[in-house]
Amino acid sequence: MTEAIQTQAGVAFQRLLDTLSEIQQRYLSDEFGITDPDSAAEGHRLLIHQLDTALSMYFEQDAAHPDWRRIVGPHRKALGDNTDAIYFTAPWSSAYTYRVTGNIAGAAYTSFTVEAGATDGSYATQTAGVLNDTDFDIADDGSYEVFFGGEPRDRNWLALPEGGGLITTRHYFEWPQPAAADDTLLIPLTIEVLEEVGPPDRPSDASIAAGIDRMANFMRGRTIDQPPRGSVPLPTWVGVTPNEFPTPEKPGDLAFAAFDAAYSMAPYFLAPDEALVITGRWPECRFANVCLWNRFLQTYDYVHRTVGLNRSNTVLETDGSWRIVLAHEDPGVPNWLDTEGRPFGQVYWRYFLAEGDIDTPQATVVKLADLRDS
Repeated sequence: MTEAIQTQAGVAFQRLLDTLSEIQQRYLSDEFGITDPDSAAEGHRLLIHQLDTALSMYFEQDAAHPDWRRIVGPHRKALGDNTDAIYFTAPWSSAYTYRVTGNIAGAAYTSFTVEAGATDGSYATQTAGVLNDTDFDIADDGSYEVFFGGEPRDRNWLALPEGGGLITTRHYFEWPQPAAADDTLLIPLTIEVLEEVGPPDRPSDASIAAGIDRMANFMRGRTIDQPPRGSVPLPTWVGVTPNEFPTPEKPGDLAFAAFDAAYSMAPYFLAPDEALVITGRWPECRFANVCLWNRFLQTYDYVHRTVGLNRSNTVLETDGSWRIVLAHEDPGVPNWLDTEGRPFGQVYWRYFLAEGDIDTPQATVVKLADLRDS
């Protein structure tokens, strides 16, 4: 039998395989609340999507030579993705100053958040700062220029704490059709280091091993290194009672959340002959929407079904309120959110730059037949 050549990369590759094996055995088990074949199968889909994310975002990541990479899309869902948004990420180090240029490209809301502590693929420890489109100057053609790190600037700038991590961009669109499904949508965006850094070194055994280890760290940080469900307190805006939404609140410095948004989330549970009728009204804000997720915080199929709504495609009542209906099949009324036939899932609300109070959505379970007859 031929023996493999011993390299640092080979040792790291075996560590990645061992990590994936441990994740399969532990994360897709009752230790993390997985007790049925359907959930286990969907968990494997999540792991493949996360592995794709780890490869594209972390394997060849370089804070001295960063570029923007799209985080999620119709065929790579993770981290609580969004039907109406495009997200990009790039690495940063406090050793450098970064210049970012871009264009709003018709987005209702654009922001940059600094995620700290994610230098080696690990889960970010906190959101260290946010710069939204009220904090930087935008030209008449939608273009802008912002800076991260280096000497303080009066505007168009965000400080970087010591260490490193990720810059996450958010581009939210209130269009009738999901922006995340639009393959033609172009969002101009560049990032460059202002210091002289020279070209990157060619890949080496050590650098390839480090990239593989970042992938393993990413996979662990989003699965078995997370606390199992019910073992730690949840934010107050995360509900656990099916079909009952908590008051929307801002998340503070929770990693991968935006300072300037309010959120509300709760599970739904519906029998085959039931529907969930949700009533409320959109607040005065820059952007608001609702999405359906599975238990792994992945959106449902927004390319072929309506699984999210925003203010532009919600049919309103005469008083400006709305009635949104979750059902397994078309109830014959406006604002149907298609559950794909799933009896259980998550309903997630986002409200950005809201003015005044935000109404808490109110939900009632009804018989689908009664809804059709009404």
